[in-house]
Amino acid sequence: MAGPLAPITVALLATPDSTASTLYGFFDCLAGTRRDWSFLHGEPEATSPFRPLLVSRHRETFAAANGVRITPDAALADCPAPPVLCITDLAVPPGEAVAGRYAEEVRWVRQAHDAGALVASACSGAVLLACTGLLDGREATSHWAYCDALQRRHPATRWHPERGLVTAGERILMAGSGVAWHLLVLALIARFAGPQEAMRVARINLMDPGQTPPVAYASLTRGGCAADPLVARCQAWVAMNYPCESPVAQMVALSGLAERTFKRRFTQATGMTPLEYVHTLRLEEAKQMLESGNAPVEAVALEVGYQDAGFFGRLFRRHVGLTPAQYRRRFGTLARRLHELQGPGTSLSRTLTQ
Repeated sequence: MAGPLAPITVALLATPDSTASTLYGFFDCLAGTRRDWSFLHGEPEATSPFRPLLVSRHRETFAAANGVRITPDAALADCPAPPVLCITDLAVPPGEAVAGRYAEEVRWVRQAHDAGALVASACSGAVLLACTGLLDGREATSHWAYCDALQRRHPATRWHPERGLVTAGERILMAGSGVAWHLLVLALIARFAGPQEAMRVARINLMDPGQTPPVAYASLTRGGCAADPLVARCQAWVAMNYPCESPVAQMVALSGLAERTFKRRFTQATGMTPLEYVHTLRLEEAKQMLESGNAPVEAVALEVGYQDAGFFGRLFRRHVGLTPAQYRRRFGTLARRLHELQGPGTSLSRTLTQ
């Protein structure tokens, strides 16, 4: 009679840029699969079908990005071909090159995949995974703040910030923004231990990712003012003149440059064409208005510079993933609850100074 199956090793790549919350969140969910459900229901002790391991370049204890001390279970050389490996999020700025800093880790991930491993990445962990070349010609996802930079650095990959979970081939799984790692760990549990076990983990840990697309949380105007002072002046102007007609023509006139020269210079400085920038700025302002007030959608559209409410609604949904009404229901409710939690007549800044 065959004995119980050996647990599946899941190597969790730990680096000095790792964030402890996701790294250990993965560890706890995998280690608690089956075990915690049995414990809570008074059933005989059960063991997890997974064996999570913290794997790093060396086995020495080190401080992670937020200062938490991490003691790895194994070095890369001790774990050359795990059945499953996961790169959790990295606290590095969007656009920062990491291939040189993590050359050994990149080789290890590539070799493990070539040997048959399933490779997963959570959130900004895609920055390191993309350096392996395994995503070339595939679809992928990452945190919404990273996808634009990843698209520029890795143009052979099709990046989808709006998707919470992406299967890139048979042996690559990727989760997008923030707590979308919940989706990833549940997908791994479902694949190797069955959907019932994944549902139990979700119920124990109150995991409810919902249907809100990741891009609904995104700041459309991320990146701030351009370093180019002329472009920065135009950015400041357009932020103060939402109702102005023909804003791109107005910025061209303000710059004193030829139209083609201005558009090229603006795009180089911001990563967006002037018209794209105008739309993202207006839509971000609309999001703030929808969160904080009850003005009709038509009035919001007019306030941020759109005479045609239908066009505004289509543009909003294309960029945000929700209609304006859906966005208000989702985030207006959240904003009100946060204000209620703050308490009557108080503010965080006042509390901190008392």
